[in-house]
Amino acid sequence: MVTTLAFDVYGTLIDTHGVMTLLEELVGDKAKDFSRTWRDKQLEYSFRKGLMQNYETFAVCTSQALDYTCASYGATLSAEQKKELMAIYRVLPAFDDAKEGLTRLKDTGNRLFAFSNGAADALEILLNNAGIRELFLGVVSVDDIKSFKPNPAVYSHFLRKSGATGGESWLISSNPFDVIGAISAGMKSAWVRRSPEAIFDPWGIEPTITVSSLVELDDKIARS
Repeated sequence: MVTTLAFDVYGTLIDTHGVMTLLEELVGDKAKDFSRTWRDKQLEYSFRKGLMQNYETFAVCTSQALDYTCASYGATLSAEQKKELMAIYRVLPAFDDAKEGLTRLKDTGNRLFAFSNGAADALEILLNNAGIRELFLGVVSVDDIKSFKPNPAVYSHFLRKSGATGGESWLISSNPFDVIGAISAGMKSAWVRRSPEAIFDPWGIEPTITVSSLVELDDKIARS
């Protein structure tokens, strides 16, 4: 049986804290906390807009989250500086283990797709800049159905687009909400726990497997 793998992009393949260099220039020693708050608000805004059925793209969520974070930290950034920060989201780096892990999985016959809250055009640019786009059969965006993870309809959309079924498909993500969403929708899921300090939501729904690096996936998926 051929296995289909859906890879979350932001935070799983792509390091969203790649904005740190510019943030350190703009907000100094607040950069680490600023980056974390920006990411948290970005996700929160996508959840809220999805629940409200008041869809706006992930880029809009990211921009509004940046405005919130600036206000929260008292950071007075110009429109040009905000534009520069937003532009970095198209050139963020892949994690060091991404290319090797994806290559191993592709070489053993798995079908790989990028699957993200981001819009397809932005994802194509991002993955190409990160040097990993060629490893995927395709890119699937939630933008097609105007909703966000973890709406069950989003995972059904992925299965339709990839031509797969839930039982033969895996969602690979570092985000517990995404892992739980995929499992609840009938898929298997791998949690990428990059830090030993990361905590999985105690909902009684566990990941199918847990890995600390993408290079562990090929062996663990094959044995599951």
